[in-house]
Parts: sequence; C-alpha cells; structure tokens
Amino acid sequence: MFILKRQDVEISTIQHPTKDQQVPILHYQGQSFRLISVFKSSQEEEAKTLWRELTDNRGKACVLLEEPERFSVWGKVRVEPIANDTANHSRTEILFKASVLLLQSLYIDVEELLGSRQATLFEKDMAEVCRQKQYPQVSTPENFKHLLTFNPLQASGLPKWQENHIVTFLQELHRLGKNYFGSTNFAHPVVDRLQDMPEGERSFFISWLLQSPLSKLWQ
Repeated sequence: MFILKRQDVEISTIQHPTKDQQVPILHYQGQSFRLISVFKSSQEEEAKTLWRELTDNRGKACVLLEEPERFSVWGKVRVEPIANDTANHSRTEILFKASVLLLQSLYIDVEELLGSRQATLFEKDMAEVCRQKQYPQVSTPENFKHLLTFNPLQASGLPKWQENHIVTFLQELHRLGKNYFGSTNFAHPVVDRLQDMPEGERSFFISWLLQSPLSKLWQ
C-alpha cells in the first residue's frame, strides 16, 4: 500500500487494445498501475476508503496518488507487449529516439569535459561498435556521424531497430562512457538527459529501462 506524491511517479498513456482511446498508466519503481477512480481534493476520505477496501479487503496492489487538485486510486497492471506491427514499431521508435538523445548528450559531455580530441576518439569507438554490431542504417561511419547531429524527435523515417539492438547499443554506450570518464556517474540520472522528450515517451522509456537488463547500468 502506497500514498504517493506527483513527483514520485511518472504518468504516461498507452493505446487501449480494443478501443480508440488512450489509457493513463502510472509508473513507480518499475511497476505499472492503471487508473481506477478519481476524487476531488475535498474527497480525501472517500479516496482513502476505496484504497483501503481494495488493498486490505480485496488484496489488490494499489497506490493512492495525492495531487494538489485531486486524489486518484491506481491498480497494478502488467503492460503487455504491444502485438500489432504498427504499435510495436511506434514502441521501438520511442526507444530509439531516447537512445540517440543519450548518445548525443554523452558525446557533448565528452567534448566539453575531456576535449575535442577525446570526442573524436569517442565518435570513432562508437562508430566501430555500430559497424561490428551491424545496426540497421547506422553501420557506416557516415551514418553514425548523422546520429550525433540530427534531432530524433523531429525526424521521420527513423532506422527500424529491434529491442535487442537498443539493449546492446546502450550496453556499449555505457561501457565506453565508463572508459572515458573512469566511473559510472555519467549515467545518472537518465531522466535529466531526456528533458526534450514528451513526458509520455520519456516515462515509457524509463519504465522500459527499469524492467530491462540495463536497469543496473542506467538508473
């Protein structure tokens, strides 16, 4: 049972699998919760009563979110992988965009803190990783260089990567970052490097990250 504040959680939306509507999803410490009921700020006791009924009497895993204008009760759900190709492509596009923003942010840090020579070496090292891994549309030095300069949030026709590409890319990016900076401090907190992303996409990426093999690297 949890009573949470807005700053404690991330809230995003997902497409309802059968209806033409977006469903709000609350993310907290790698867990996902779906909205059950909303109460006005003057209905605190009603909100707590429902929350206790669900948690104490029915054994449900729920959280109570306290905000300035309202209270809301959320029940734990498992956000299933999206089955259709269009939705799945949209999902991997979000992961790709976030990964590029992390790459660009890290590259800028290397250049500003370690100098242009180290930045050039970092670019060559990461380009070599992409060549070896044969990432779609990014396996040549020229294509990789484009990753460092374009805006993934506004671009169309993004490379069609799979989740395994994203995972290995971020593993290698973390490895190189650790080599260049001598520690893993550069990786925390990830959310600060993704401020330009829409909140829903950023929340989705962070939730995915926490549930992936990368959770111990990028936190």
